[in-house]
Amino acid sequence: MKRWLIVTISALVLSGGITGGIWYYRSGLSGNGVSYRTAKVLRGDLVAGINATGTIEPEEVINVGAQIAGQILSFGKDKKGNSTDYGSEVEEGMVLARIDDVMYAAELLEAEAQVRLAQASTQRAEADLKQIIAKLDLAQRDWTRAKKLWPSALAESAYDSYKSALDGAIASKAVGESAIMQAKATEASSEAKLQKARRNLSYCTIKAPVNGIVIDRRVNIGQTVVASLNAPSLFLIAKDLKRMQVWVAVNEADIGKIHPGQPVTFTVDAFPGEVFKGEVGKIRLNASMTQNVVTFTVEVITDNSNSRLLPYLTASVQFELARRNDVLQAPNAALSWAPKPEQVPLRFQGMSVTGDETPDKSKEKGKGRKKRGDKTKEQKPGLVWVTYGDQIKPLKVNVGITNGSTTEISGDELKDDMEVIVGQRITEKGKTATTNPFTPQIGNRRKR
Repeated sequence: MKRWLIVTISALVLSGGITGGIWYYRSGLSGNGVSYRTAKVLRGDLVAGINATGTIEPEEVINVGAQIAGQILSFGKDKKGNSTDYGSEVEEGMVLARIDDVMYAAELLEAEAQVRLAQASTQRAEADLKQIIAKLDLAQRDWTRAKKLWPSALAESAYDSYKSALDGAIASKAVGESAIMQAKATEASSEAKLQKARRNLSYCTIKAPVNGIVIDRRVNIGQTVVASLNAPSLFLIAKDLKRMQVWVAVNEADIGKIHPGQPVTFTVDAFPGEVFKGEVGKIRLNASMTQNVVTFTVEVITDNSNSRLLPYLTASVQFELARRNDVLQAPNAALSWAPKPEQVPLRFQGMSVTGDETPDKSKEKGKGRKKRGDKTKEQKPGLVWVTYGDQIKPLKVNVGITNGSTTEISGDELKDDMEVIVGQRITEKGKTATTNPFTPQIGNRRKR
């Protein structure tokens, strides 16, 4: 019985030792205390672009203001029959609000009275001129007879009297014509004041200038608006929310890569995980400078037929510079990581980034190098490192575009989900970097 127990215990100890050895072997190079962090090579679509932040804006916004001063009495009705408010759909000519018009109606009545008074003055001046013309006609006839009778049958005093009457009639005609001109000028001035009074009265009714949606109402009933040098803003109407724009601030270092028609994708926090598409419409030339940083505003046009995008949302925008579909991708850390010389197996030492061995200086100069001007593919040569057994080896790859975190790679030995080294973990000699988190760490405290 004791012998059987000893055999069982020995078997368990041996099995545990084998299991620990395998786990120890897989965790890294146990001899020098190094283990490697790896990541998978994944296949998918990759887009290289410029990232920026922008604000969603309506394509065309109308600022409806007041041209007169007064108190807001009431609001109009929208297409649904509700009082004009945020989000109301309105049509051109619909009443948005009404301003108190008592004073302007009184001014209109006064202007109408002034016009009638000016018209009466004009009529009176015209009647006076007719009388003057009649007297002038009589004076001309008298003067004609006087010239025939003088000096034989007409006294000199009577002759002079007829001559004076004719001159006075001519002068009176000139005065009458001047009075008519003055009366007509007064009438025209009164007519202008009447038109102004009518227009001011019409300004008391604020109407929608276009079809659209009210995105902002800036006044309340009872509020007094004062129109002086600037017209106070009452409503903000978006003409069409089916097409929106994203105003993006692009750094001067990247603006040269942006052009009209360029594809753009963006996201908003309101709809996480959803990607919206658009294209560059216009690059504004009026750059702005903030803390010595020059930025240009780029207008991105996007379709909003489903009305999901709302005005003034913040958008995270990516301008597409290059796109690769269904390609292998590796983290940038895998391409930048390089092992220490003592970690590289002897057969791979001296490997260059092209995957070839470094040419010997004793060989002919230029041998093994590419000739200057030799056209290569768009991709550049590079290396990634993988583990095999308890050692590592390099793989020659071609490097393509990058989005800042992952890079397109290709190569004969690459496969989907292949593990590439992105870094290493340094541990205490004789211990691997991977430990069981549920095992008590006895005796691992710092010595004092």
